[in-house]
Amino acid sequence: MTPAVLDAMVQARERTLGLVAHLGDEALERVVDPIMSPLAWDLGHIAAYEDLWINHRLGGRPLLRADLAVLYDAFETPRAIRGEARFLRGWYLREYMEAVRERALDVDPGDGFLHELVARHELQHTETMLQTMRLGDVLPDGWGLPDRVDGDGLELVEVPAGPAVIGAPAEGFAYDNERPRHEVPVPSFHIGRTPVTNATWLHFCEGGGYVRREWWTREGWAWKEDYDITHHAGAEAGDPDAPVVHVSWFEADAFAHAQGLRLPTEVEWEKAATWDQLEGIGRVWEWTSSWFGGYPGFVAHPYREYSEVFFGERYRVLRGGSCATDPRVATPHFRNWDLPARRQLFSGVRLAA
Repeated sequence: MTPAVLDAMVQARERTLGLVAHLGDEALERVVDPIMSPLAWDLGHIAAYEDLWINHRLGGRPLLRADLAVLYDAFETPRAIRGEARFLRGWYLREYMEAVRERALDVDPGDGFLHELVARHELQHTETMLQTMRLGDVLPDGWGLPDRVDGDGLELVEVPAGPAVIGAPAEGFAYDNERPRHEVPVPSFHIGRTPVTNATWLHFCEGGGYVRREWWTREGWAWKEDYDITHHAGAEAGDPDAPVVHVSWFEADAFAHAQGLRLPTEVEWEKAATWDQLEGIGRVWEWTSSWFGGYPGFVAHPYREYSEVFFGERYRVLRGGSCATDPRVATPHFRNWDLPARRQLFSGVRLAA
C-alpha cells in the first residue's frame, strides 16, 4: 500500500496541474462567483492541507508557512471572502506547492492513511475547481460533459425486498461518514435504470416544469422565484441522450414529483448500485432524498470538521460520482453532500418509486 499511495499523490498532482495548464495567472486569481474560490486559493489550500497532515501531524515538522494556516483553513476563510484575501499567486504559489510536496514525499507513510487522505482531498478539490471553471466558461477541452446513456431515465427496474449491507468495510481506506458498516432492512423498490437525460428534462420544461407550483417544495419554489429560475440552459444545449447535469436538489425533487415518482434514499441507491441492471453510474452525481448524517456508531476521524459539522437537515446526500470525479474517489460507499440549491455541481437525477 505504501508505494502505491505515494504514486497516488504524484498522479493527483499531475491531474491538478494538467487541469489548469491552459490558464494564466489572471484566470487563476479571478473570482468567478461568490460561492466559489479563486482557483489559486484552491491550489494553495491543497498544499497547506498536505503540509498540515503529512509534514506537521505525521512527520512532526513545523509548518512550512505557519502564517498561511488561517488563510487556507476552509472554515476560518469562507468562500465569500477568499477573493479579497492575500492568497499566494504566481511563482510564490508554485514554489510553495513544490516545497510542500518535496517534504511530504520524504515522510514515512506508516499505514498510508494520511497520505491517502491527502491524495483524495486533492482529487476532490480538482472537481471543485472544475465547477469553478465551468461557471467561468474556461473548462479544459474534453471535460464537463457526461457520456450518453442507453435510456431516457424513466424506465425503472425492481429491487426486491431484503437486507442491504451499507458502508465501507473495516479494512482499507474510508472516510469516517462511510463507517461503521451495518445491515439495513430495505423494502422492495424501483429505481431508474439510467439517469434522466437532457431530452427527458426538456419534456419536463415544456410541460410546465418551472411554472407548476404543485411539483415544488416550499423552499424550492422560493429558491426558483428568488433567482428567477425558468429553464435549464444546459439541457437545451446538451446532447439529448446524455444525462442532464448541473441540476439542483430542488429541481431534481420537482422533476420526480412531476413524474409521480421520487428520489431514492441513499440506502436504496447503495443497494441498487451493486446490481448490473443499472447503467450510467459515475456520469453525474445523483441526488438522493436523504439528509446527511452519521451512521449508527459513527466516530469522527481524523477530525470532526470533515463530516460531523455538516450533519443535520441542511445538506442532501449525492451518490455515484460524475464525469469530473476521479475514480479513486467515486467508490460505491462514498457519500457526497451539498446544499439543495447548489446548481454548479456535476449533478443529475436517477428516479425511484
